[in-house]
Amino acid sequence: MNDEAPHMPFMKLGELGLNHFVPYLMNRIMGRYNASLREELSDLGLSTPKARALAVLSVNDGLSIRDLAVYAITEQSTLSRALDQLQNDGLVRREADPSDHRAVRVFITESGRAAFEMLWPHMASAYSRMFRGITEDERLAFIATLHKMLANVRVHEF
Repeated sequence: MNDEAPHMPFMKLGELGLNHFVPYLMNRIMGRYNASLREELSDLGLSTPKARALAVLSVNDGLSIRDLAVYAITEQSTLSRALDQLQNDGLVRREADPSDHRAVRVFITESGRAAFEMLWPHMASAYSRMFRGITEDERLAFIATLHKMLANVRVHEF
């Protein structure tokens, strides 16, 4: 099997069309997903960056701010402001990294975990809607393709 990408001839966007331009489709999907959660986020006093940080920390607690920014797909400056607010609300805590006192690690608190657990059913429902009419085999193949695409474009080791 050849793992090389197929040669894609240069085409103008107008020739390719938005409905065949994957970044456009991915942005549209994520835009709709985020919009479908906006009310629940607002009810919990969360923004998308705050919710992303809580989601990541609920799975991968104690990350450095740099790593959390990568996982949360948020600029570090935006994340820092979100973390200030999350810490003020008692949803996360920051601690000096014992192996590097210049670095800070972020931990989700019990209150933060509770807030995320209130949001999760809404996230899971929106996720399920995205895959309505798509078989399990198609979903798994799509996820495998996304992992390959991420490996092609990623700049971090994860």
